[in-house]
Amino acid sequence: MSSDYKTTKGQDFDRGTFESLLRRKVFLWQSFEPYGAVKGLFDYGPPLETLEAEVINIWRDHFIRTEKMMALKCSMLTPYEVLKTSGHVDKFADYMCKDPKTGEILRSDHLIKDVLETRLKSDKEARGEKIEDAEEDQKKKKKQAKAAKAAVKLDDSVRQDYEHTLATLDDCTGDDMGALIKKHDIRNPTSGNEVEPPVSVNLMFQTQIGATGKEPAFLRPETAQGQFLSFQKLLEYSDGQLPFASASIGYSFRNELSPRSGLLRVREFLMAEVEHFVDPASGKKHPKFHTVRDVTLPLLSRTTQNEGGSTPETLTIGEAVDSKLVDNETLGYFLVRIQAFMAKIGIDMRKLRFRQHMQNEMAHYAADCWDCELLSSYGWIECVGCADRSAFDLSVHMKATGVPLQVREPLKEPRRVEEWTALLDKKKSGPKFKKDAGKVQAALDGLSQDVREKLSISLRDEGKVSVDVAGVEGGKVELGKELVTFQKESRTETMREYIPNVIEPSFGIGRILYSLMEHVYWTREDDIARSVMSFLPTVAPIKVLVVPLQKDARFATLLQTLSDRLDEDQISFRVDQSGVSIGKRYSRNDELGIPFGITVDYQSLEDNSFTLRDRDSTKQVRASLDEILEAVVKMCKGKMGWEEIRRMLPAFESKEEQEG
Repeated sequence: MSSDYKTTKGQDFDRGTFESLLRRKVFLWQSFEPYGAVKGLFDYGPPLETLEAEVINIWRDHFIRTEKMMALKCSMLTPYEVLKTSGHVDKFADYMCKDPKTGEILRSDHLIKDVLETRLKSDKEARGEKIEDAEEDQKKKKKQAKAAKAAVKLDDSVRQDYEHTLATLDDCTGDDMGALIKKHDIRNPTSGNEVEPPVSVNLMFQTQIGATGKEPAFLRPETAQGQFLSFQKLLEYSDGQLPFASASIGYSFRNELSPRSGLLRVREFLMAEVEHFVDPASGKKHPKFHTVRDVTLPLLSRTTQNEGGSTPETLTIGEAVDSKLVDNETLGYFLVRIQAFMAKIGIDMRKLRFRQHMQNEMAHYAADCWDCELLSSYGWIECVGCADRSAFDLSVHMKATGVPLQVREPLKEPRRVEEWTALLDKKKSGPKFKKDAGKVQAALDGLSQDVREKLSISLRDEGKVSVDVAGVEGGKVELGKELVTFQKESRTETMREYIPNVIEPSFGIGRILYSLMEHVYWTREDDIARSVMSFLPTVAPIKVLVVPLQKDARFATLLQTLSDRLDEDQISFRVDQSGVSIGKRYSRNDELGIPFGITVDYQSLEDNSFTLRDRDSTKQVRASLDEILEAVVKMCKGKMGWEEIRRMLPAFESKEEQEG
């Protein structure tokens, strides 16, 4: 953990203390603990489950309602053919290295990163620079005892080489990582053994549909494919009008090679994904882009990364799109909306940046891709990917199924077009190719106009042509004049057909939740043992703490009235009637992030007034029940802030030391 990482109040962040709070307050724990727990799987306790629900509600409002998106719920079980077509069967993989002596499996990029960062840390120690160890780092030290060495100072050139490698690691192929492991003599940190060269391992969980085992399937690695295959139904629902967007919230699965870092790398995770379909002929302009043109974003470009830099440049999205740093308006619009969502849920904007994908990170069909990364004690973590996927997904599924996943719209005026056609003679090709005749015709249908024209010339001059055909023996077929005809035909078009392009913002909710919890965590200056989780009232799992001054039967009626009114206003609350001091009750509930406290005291019995306490400042006001509840409702809905309430309602002077 970097010693530069601070809490929201500028204090040194102690991950050990923070994670202890999460366990103690039952935010989360590893699944199946009585059986020894399972890596990469977590159960959420009441605070985190409710926090997730609040964040998802804000996401729904921010994207689905505000942007008029169509919400979908698609199956998590996905047939083999779907993910074969999408490329996941062949390419949804990470590179791993094996320790041949111990059998330990190590993810290649993590191995390189961990070893080089450890060496750079050792170099800092040798140079006398301050280093801080997180609790997890101390555990790693014990495991790495065999490979442990005294602090070693690196040559400046080696240090720069390591730093550049870390900055460009995301752009490395499997062969590149193999070369780096060999070049820098990177070994298993636990055993000190050399590792085998990186190999690709698919990350999907395989299963089967039905009892016969003849229908292989996978647990989905993303929600996107279900949305793409629903395109025709969505197009019909939108009355054939583009642009439109679908959105899906649901679980996806990834069989991580080395799950670690808590919620940041898990095997089962909640995703919220948007698929925005747009006409490519529109230049991918967005009708609301003018409303965000002047919004600034911290953008870390591919160029800066290639030069070994990691400091983003702050630009307006208008400047970024105009200069083509961000490819188009629709992609730029969603980057702004992503940043606004993060601010709305309470992410520290000083710990947010957008990083452009390196060339090797992007799929071959992608026009541009940016990650919204959040800084945590683990470093910069990708929490949202925003990609321009072009027309790839709809195109490959349309080709595989024959279902027209495209848009047909009438032309303003008919137009005359000439094109080359390629047709098999069915009577003669059937007996020759038998069951492969359809594959041959499909291959001819897939030829471009230029290729068809060239083949027509070859057929005329040579009497035969050779055509690549997937799925037949040898991968090619030879066609003579008796089997195939190439000819130029004219026709009148009255309809335009096109396959939409897709802009996809994809949110990893678990990573966002963990980053948010780190961002709102801090400790009181006068007592570092008193931790606070400063959730915004709009997302806080529990909105109000109700505390009677003492255990006194006379408070019962007021407590019941207060509880009933909070329920009527749909405000979540918790009543703490334990025997400890009121200050301790406030303090331990500050750790749950409860933003407001309502105290019932003896004055309440006299005039039906109550005190309202703000968690972060510990300041209080006193007013009638109606005024207190009106203030709480407005703050929990984000309509007013605490400072506005302080100006409206009379202050209540309390001795802060009583809360200690």
